[in-house]
Amino acid sequence: MVPFSFGGQAFQALADGALFWPARAALLVADLHLEKASWYAGGGQMLPPYDSLATLSELTEIVARTGARQVWCLGDSFHDAEGCDRLLPEARAMLLALTGSTEWTWITGNHDPVLRDRCGGAVVDEALVDGLVLRHEADPAETRPELSGHFHPKLRLRVRGKLVARRCFVGTTNKLILPAFGALTGGLDVDHPALIQAVGRSAEALVPVRDRMLRFPVAA
Repeated sequence: MVPFSFGGQAFQALADGALFWPARAALLVADLHLEKASWYAGGGQMLPPYDSLATLSELTEIVARTGARQVWCLGDSFHDAEGCDRLLPEARAMLLALTGSTEWTWITGNHDPVLRDRCGGAVVDEALVDGLVLRHEADPAETRPELSGHFHPKLRLRVRGKLVARRCFVGTTNKLILPAFGALTGGLDVDHPALIQAVGRSAEALVPVRDRMLRFPVAA
């Protein structure tokens, strides 16, 4: 975990895209997109049906490793509003164990604006926690420190002649966008106009590596 500060708070960033908040023993993740594969299967596009198990297994390990007592999911936790109903029994049991052992909060997103069965936990549209705004999609007009998801940011670099893509955080002085945590999620280039419009032209791509944070200016 790589320590860094944002909005006057100390955080620790994980390479898999989660964010740990030691002062609150809170873990923040964005865009789990649980049951994305089964949603596509309903339309005839067959994908391996193990995305939710993979995502929840990784999340369970991180909660145990960090000792998180709170978990905040920053929207698009399910790929659609009925996703919780389609969870395989093993995945449902894993999720219920997580929501039952932590103070768990779902923030609604554009994919899951209404959570029909939230599988435990509380549901809110957004939250204000210790001066930080937690929501799904960044608001360009927001001046308070804001944590969000939605864009699934990825940094693409050419290394030794090969194109390498890494999920990353995107930050400015008052905005921090988390990468997608889900096992079956794509990514948006950090210099995409929609992302720049959301956070502003002073953004940096932040990549936690071992004990340091690599920072790359985002070309507007």
